[in-house]
Amino acid sequence: MSTYLCPKGHESSESDYCSECGAKIGSSSAAIVPPIPEKVAAQLCPDCSAPHELHSGNFCEICGYNFVTKAHGELPMIQPVAIKVVAPLETVTTKQGEEESATREWEVVVTIEPSLRHPDSPEPPADQPPITIRLDKSTHLIGRTSQVRAVYPDIAIDFDDAVSHRHALIDRQPDNTFTLRDIGSSNGTQLNGVELKPMVDSPLKNGDAVTIGHWTKITIQALTQSVKSSFKL
Repeated sequence: MSTYLCPKGHESSESDYCSECGAKIGSSSAAIVPPIPEKVAAQLCPDCSAPHELHSGNFCEICGYNFVTKAHGELPMIQPVAIKVVAPLETVTTKQGEEESATREWEVVVTIEPSLRHPDSPEPPADQPPITIRLDKSTHLIGRTSQVRAVYPDIAIDFDDAVSHRHALIDRQPDNTFTLRDIGSSNGTQLNGVELKPMVDSPLKNGDAVTIGHWTKITIQALTQSVKSSFKL
């Protein structure tokens, strides 16, 4: 649409009176010709013939032709933006749950082993049942009870008089393993058939056999238990 210049310098859409201020426009006022926009440099896509402006990227917006590599259909895929919908907060009452974990407990089983009997040793008692003792303390004394000396072993071997009152110690280590130490017993301590040196710690493992006295055998057992602990969510 043509516009006209009024005497006051306004551009008017009317040719007789200024559409801005109402001043009369003379017949000598020439129409203002709008400038012709510059032609945008473009090229045609060789694949789909769509016009492509030179500064609008390397890809044809219609078919994806790559003007740089000349490859066909390489229009990059625009990943959709995931919209996270936040649900309104609710008050939820949960049930009481249980968490199960495995823990390792240790115990010893004291038995009589007749094959350990020396020819000079007395006959072992025939009615002595196995004794199972849980290793639930940091130190466990192995020996024979003596009320006179006030010795009360954690692992009492009162049926074997070749066991010293203070015979050996089983100690718990920081990593929940145990060691065995002979503390100067009269008749010594064997671990899996090997005589131990007094006052030297030897590591214990599951299934180890400790033999002391005339015919006493102490078997080390590591038990893996399933422990359930209750918690509230």
